[in-house]
Amino acid sequence: MNHSFDFIVVGGGSAGAVVAARLSEDAKYSVLLLEAGAPDKSVLIRMPLGFRLIRQLALFDWGYRSEPEPHANARSIHIPRGKVLGGSSAVNGMIYSRGHARDYDEWARMGAAGWSYDDVLTYFRRSERSDRGKSTWHGVDGPMPVSRMSNDDPLSHAIEQTAVELGYPVVDDFEAGSHEGFGLPDLTVGNGRRSSTASTFLAPARGRANLHIVTGAHATRILFKGTRAIGVEYRAGETTFTASCARETILCGGAYGSPQLLMLSGVGPAEHLRQHGIAVIADLPGVGTGLQDHPLVPMVFHSRQPLRVRSATRADRIAWSALRWMFTGKGFLATQPLSSVAYYRSRPELDRPDLEFVLIPTSLDAKVWFPGIRPPSADLLSIYNIVMRPESRGSVRLRSANPQDPPAIQFNLLQSDRDVDLLRHAIGWTRDLMFASTMQRYVGEEALPGRSASDVRHVQEFIRSAVVTAQHPACTCRMGVDAASVVDPQLRVHGLQGLRIADASIMPTLIGGHTNATSIMIGERAAEFARG
Repeated sequence: MNHSFDFIVVGGGSAGAVVAARLSEDAKYSVLLLEAGAPDKSVLIRMPLGFRLIRQLALFDWGYRSEPEPHANARSIHIPRGKVLGGSSAVNGMIYSRGHARDYDEWARMGAAGWSYDDVLTYFRRSERSDRGKSTWHGVDGPMPVSRMSNDDPLSHAIEQTAVELGYPVVDDFEAGSHEGFGLPDLTVGNGRRSSTASTFLAPARGRANLHIVTGAHATRILFKGTRAIGVEYRAGETTFTASCARETILCGGAYGSPQLLMLSGVGPAEHLRQHGIAVIADLPGVGTGLQDHPLVPMVFHSRQPLRVRSATRADRIAWSALRWMFTGKGFLATQPLSSVAYYRSRPELDRPDLEFVLIPTSLDAKVWFPGIRPPSADLLSIYNIVMRPESRGSVRLRSANPQDPPAIQFNLLQSDRDVDLLRHAIGWTRDLMFASTMQRYVGEEALPGRSASDVRHVQEFIRSAVVTAQHPACTCRMGVDAASVVDPQLRVHGLQGLRIADASIMPTLIGGHTNATSIMIGERAAEFARG
């Protein structure tokens, strides 16, 4: 594989698969896609509910953990990240979310010209094949099926009734102009199968003679001639290969992988590179700086009602559901258990929601059970309380100059007291919602953190002991025009030629939503920029 290509795309995840597929639409360009993970052949990837088993068993995962978090009881946080063709789009929870329109308008005000919501909406629609039909907000001609969730859960209806009583709107479509209120999100699912970028963008492109996909290929270094990127060195098995590019190399390794590869290649904070014996190609202090992720604190309540998930996860019923899903794409395994999502403001004067509430009608560690062999999990209602726009900032740094070593990831979760205050507000807000009169038919005692955690001190102690991330890392190769940014508004790395970045790392600020759809949109734009 020591060959030359017009374009090399490093990373076949949410954005990289899109970039490679779109570039290969033009037959005059040859495209090499390097993916460190395996092909996406597992039935658990195709099966929407399979993601719970993928997470429990840490399948297709890089196995990263954060450095001890100084503001979260020095805990090392597990960091799921997809190591498979399709990347995290092949292993995530499939929630389709673009965030708030003002998030992108803020990007434009920060110097990312051409990235306002009106600018990017076209690219969201271009990717999408929505079952909602063609509209101002949705596309129907894209490769990625997106579908509405069924709303036949009595618990969902009870929550919506409670929301109305408390003065909150009920939203049918979070992406149609209103991103505030209660509802159910669309999912990246079509015909009961997961819509990863590998299955929707790459699969139709595999027959193209100009597209070369190499899995199990771990990029170790970008090759430069002066300040121009001219190729990539990578390892496959025990062998090291080089591939050269005539036009551009496009990094799509995500918020951890892209800054790590840049620094291994001599692009990043000069003093940090010298500490690891790496020759400096470009002193870019913003590389790996400004890591953002959504802080998440769980809560758990006992359910007064038997829940569907408990019944459906009995071994014989799961076996029947698997057969039904295989032949029809329908049933319990064709979606995910989710009763409600809400985006809301902690203060009425805010211009957009700053908190998210997610209700899952099952225990977070629920497993398949059978009488006499394994007892069922208790009927529990699990809550995620999520801060949408955290103030705390972290970093991605090299652990060593060895490309096989994982990067040193420091979130600095809860570094900002404001983030703690928001999570404390969210816990009180969730209690008010769950113990409202309309919910009493469903909601029993609070199991986590428990009503004993009622004063400010105990709630804050719980927050620091329980906080994790929502697994939406971004902003480590920020787009902008200031000295701390890494790429310009066309995603070109400052001071270098032939090198772009296209993934969540380029976000100027973290959006107030889940990041997969936005990463796909970034991939669409990068391919267009690269083709000129």
